[in-house]
Amino acid sequence: MRNFNENTITDAVLERIKDASDPRIKQVSEALVRHLHAFVREVRPTQKEWEYGIDFLTRTGHMCDDKRQEFILLSDTLGVSMLVDAINHSMPEGATETTVLGPFFVQAAPQKDSGADISGPMEGDPMLVTGSVSTVDGQPLAGATVDVWHSDDDGYYDVQQLDDIGGDLAMRARFHTDANGRFHFWSIKPAAYPVPHDGPVGEMLEAQGRHPWRPAHVHFMISAPGFEQLVTHVFVAGDRYLDSDVVFGVKDSLIRDFVRNPAGRAPDGRMVDSEYFHLNYDFGLKQVASNAQAA
Repeated sequence: MRNFNENTITDAVLERIKDASDPRIKQVSEALVRHLHAFVREVRPTQKEWEYGIDFLTRTGHMCDDKRQEFILLSDTLGVSMLVDAINHSMPEGATETTVLGPFFVQAAPQKDSGADISGPMEGDPMLVTGSVSTVDGQPLAGATVDVWHSDDDGYYDVQQLDDIGGDLAMRARFHTDANGRFHFWSIKPAAYPVPHDGPVGEMLEAQGRHPWRPAHVHFMISAPGFEQLVTHVFVAGDRYLDSDVVFGVKDSLIRDFVRNPAGRAPDGRMVDSEYFHLNYDFGLKQVASNAQAA
């Protein structure tokens, strides 16, 4: 097979991959070829435009390191991350809705006891976070692992400013729920922030006439044996970017008031000498389907 043209090359490529040994690889490869070729036929790029596209992806890769994942950012800002999330997470009543992981999760978060202050050297409005983890029918899950992380009041994560804060992680930790499925911790109230836009993704957003901002939120990743891992955020009610989140991650069920409280004794018994904010959220986990259910 040779002498391909605009009308024959797609079938030729599909013919070349028809003997793929893995059915899933064959399915994905065929769909990729069909849709990619259809895209090229629709937009009819010039040679210069196609070269720019290759350069854009190359520069996206070059921006990735152990502190920044530009390809995740690209996926997030094109709505692909939330599309994949929606396809994979059909949640029953009582289960907390999911949203994107984001590019700032760190596997090696420090283990903390419930009630700890995780703000480290960061300054800002004190924030108490209380919550619980249960099954969809309200049975508490003791010993569930709760990872949390969030930005400071200027919108920066610890990994973006390690040199400035002494190299230690802050505003992130890993907790375990108590016998009643509850946990709590102290930190500082996060702020809305722009996603990193000094690279190819920022260049794309500017060209598309879009802003790079995310509404203020706290990230949660919660897991327990026999249950699907939950990756979600809780957003600050009233934030100006709730309806234009650059990564399309906001859901009504994930918006909560971060309630302003006067100085005094907090719900966990701690005496606070200034105003503080209180976020409370109760999480429900979806049980992993058994083999019989999955079939």
